[in-house]
Amino acid sequence: MDYAFDHTQHDRTAHLRKDDAWRTADPLRVMVIGGEHVATEGGQGIRWISIDEAPDGDWIYLGTKDGVHHAAVVVNGRVPKELEPVSLRVLGPSVAPDEASLAVHAIGLSRWHETHQFCAKCGSPSEQAEAGHTRICPSCGAHHFPRTDPAVIMLITDGDDRALLGRQPVWPEGRFSTLAGFVEPGETLDDAVRREVMEEVGIEVGNVTYAGSQPWPFPSSLMLGFFGEALSTDITVDENEIAEARWFTREEVTEMTASSDLLLPPNVSISRWLLQTWHGGVIHGKWA
Repeated sequence: MDYAFDHTQHDRTAHLRKDDAWRTADPLRVMVIGGEHVATEGGQGIRWISIDEAPDGDWIYLGTKDGVHHAAVVVNGRVPKELEPVSLRVLGPSVAPDEASLAVHAIGLSRWHETHQFCAKCGSPSEQAEAGHTRICPSCGAHHFPRTDPAVIMLITDGDDRALLGRQPVWPEGRFSTLAGFVEPGETLDDAVRREVMEEVGIEVGNVTYAGSQPWPFPSSLMLGFFGEALSTDITVDENEIAEARWFTREEVTEMTASSDLLLPPNVSISRWLLQTWHGGVIHGKWA
């Protein structure tokens, strides 16, 4: 089982970012984005247009795929309705991996630009540079580069090979997922897994094994997936980030997802992939 956005599929050709020569490339395919929404063809696949058809907006050069140049234009606000915008997190599972890779690249940069309009050094308005991959302050000359927030997401199992899942307070009854949290400064990834699990559900974790990663540009995370082995089993939820947590056997997951008593993350998420890898069978559950 694969999950969305799990591999970069295009050549970012960073050496072409320093001038505008890519704008005259032939062919050049352009996607239109606004926030996390992408222009589509009938709500199903990404709509690609020519540079002459592109609306006004800020430009991001994405790179090449099979010799074809790709770029994105970021509109101010929402993508026009006539371009049938759809959120990438909804569209992701149905888009070909190479196009999903380009969309994640574009939206990740777009969301960064939205929240970094001003220089962090002197406070002056900054400007886009290097085809959307840098911001430069014209007042003090500071260069600012895109940020990615590392977050750990982990499936913890106990000595009986049960899986530990939790439910956030804002989720409906029956909706559970793997635990997750952001990495703090000066912290290793393994220690972030152990700390987050202890803080959220009071479970001590021993061995931690890296499983895979997923860029998650909603707005700027890199999800780092792990499997972990519990050293204790008594759950104490923090009642802040986690409202309920419990251990599940494979049989319970199979039966409860089939009856919709248990709702799990969709296939777009690395969380679902971690669960599926542990389970090994058919899981019917999805988000409500």
